[in-house]
Amino acid sequence: MTILCRSLSFLLLMAAVATAAAQAPVLRYGQAMSAHRSIFSLPIVVAEREGLFKREGLDFRVVIPQPGGGERMIAALHDDTVDLTHVATPFLVRAALAGSDAVAIAAEFNNPIYTLVGRPDIARIGDLKGRVVGMADPAGSISFSIRRLMALHGVREADIKVQVIEGTPARLACLRRGECAAVPLGQPQDLLAHSEGYRVLGYSTEAMPEFVYTVTAARRSWAAANKDAVVRYVRALAASFAIIRDPARRATVVQTIVETTGVSAAVAERTLELYFQPERKVLPRHAEIDSKGFAQVIAFMAEAGQLKAPLPAPERFVDLQYLQAAGVR
Repeated sequence: MTILCRSLSFLLLMAAVATAAAQAPVLRYGQAMSAHRSIFSLPIVVAEREGLFKREGLDFRVVIPQPGGGERMIAALHDDTVDLTHVATPFLVRAALAGSDAVAIAAEFNNPIYTLVGRPDIARIGDLKGRVVGMADPAGSISFSIRRLMALHGVREADIKVQVIEGTPARLACLRRGECAAVPLGQPQDLLAHSEGYRVLGYSTEAMPEFVYTVTAARRSWAAANKDAVVRYVRALAASFAIIRDPARRATVVQTIVETTGVSAAVAERTLELYFQPERKVLPRHAEIDSKGFAQVIAFMAEAGQLKAPLPAPERFVDLQYLQAAGVR
């Protein structure tokens, strides 16, 4: 009788667990292919591997729309491909001004450090005149920063031959093939390229003030109707940043970078050192959105001729209620 009761209790427990799992809200998160295996996926990958979404009772799923550029990520919110999406801030601003109700609900990356890396025969930025430079989307933050960097060294966009290449891995491949004289690379590929003998020509941070680079976005209407799930997501993301910043978890984060990007542990470690020693505000502390950093994106877009005065306020593109509900300030 005792054995029968224990067996029945176990079956009831398993049924309860299965029911709870079945009732977990499904959260579809959009991610461009160019970001999926890059350092910019780190907060999401850490949250997944550490079970932070599961801890919040979410059935979290990464979706990679095809094709997957920045503009496609906002479109995926509207065609019901995804519920939330990773997106660079200029694409969000453009979409919102065109009528989308998409807004930023959390920050993923701030102040990215992009390195302009050239072939060994390119000694300085001035040597790029007349040569092919692999650039990111011309309307994105990467291109803004690299154009400003080159201008500091007397090179205008009209002085080079631009080849648009989405994603750091693809730009590195162009450099390795010798088709590009220089390309902007994020971490850890810039460190890898330097170790292979390619030349560091300059850093985007030489020309750029602090700004908000990528965010998690959602449609206002969907987020309002699913506030509980959104708050759980934000809480998990904030916990992921705490792990990434925890020196005691450094080995785990290094291994995650290795497995995500394919670089060595030494390069992964150097990437984290670049971010945190000293603190360069590359990553948010708790997924918080810096209003001044978002305003800087709007200023960049105006400088590039994409926006005209009067410029919109950053509050138009941000909804902080989910961060506040998750206890993030």
